[in-house]
Amino acid sequence: MKNQVLKLATGLALMCTTVAINTGIADQIALAKSKNPTKCNLFAYVDVSDGQTLNVRSGTSTNNKILGQVPVNETVQVVAVLGNWAKITNTSSGFKGTGWVSLPKLGLSTRGYGTKGVKLYAKTSAKSKVIVRVPPNTSVKLLGCQGGWALVQYKGVNGWLVREDQCGAALTSCS
Repeated sequence: MKNQVLKLATGLALMCTTVAINTGIADQIALAKSKNPTKCNLFAYVDVSDGQTLNVRSGTSTNNKILGQVPVNETVQVVAVLGNWAKITNTSSGFKGTGWVSLPKLGLSTRGYGTKGVKLYAKTSAKSKVIVRVPPNTSVKLLGCQGGWALVQYKGVNGWLVREDQCGAALTSCS
């Protein structure tokens, strides 16, 4: 009987491990444990509903203290990312200082005015494969960043957008 229970427990442990790996839960756990943010330097805008503000927190959790707020469409400088959080500074209005905001609530637009659009790359190199072209002045979802590169999503496709093709202003073009 003890042998059967041991076999059952071992089988369940292996199955749970397999599910965690195949669903990406293991990656999320590893990322959550990581305390080293990816450094970057780009501008984005606050992309929340009209009349709403974005909470700036002291850390990467909704449990952290709210330090201030940034209004919708305001431009922020993103200096680091960690998971679904972005460390911001130099907001155009509202909060003054440095703090953490929810990454999915930041947006970017593409430049490429007067062209056939901008390129999304497979890696943070203009020599890497071009995945897709994005039309000029198009909003894209900000997923992360590395240096001056922005990891964005356009029509379900993830790729890297070079700094020169990014616009962090919501209400005006970056021409």
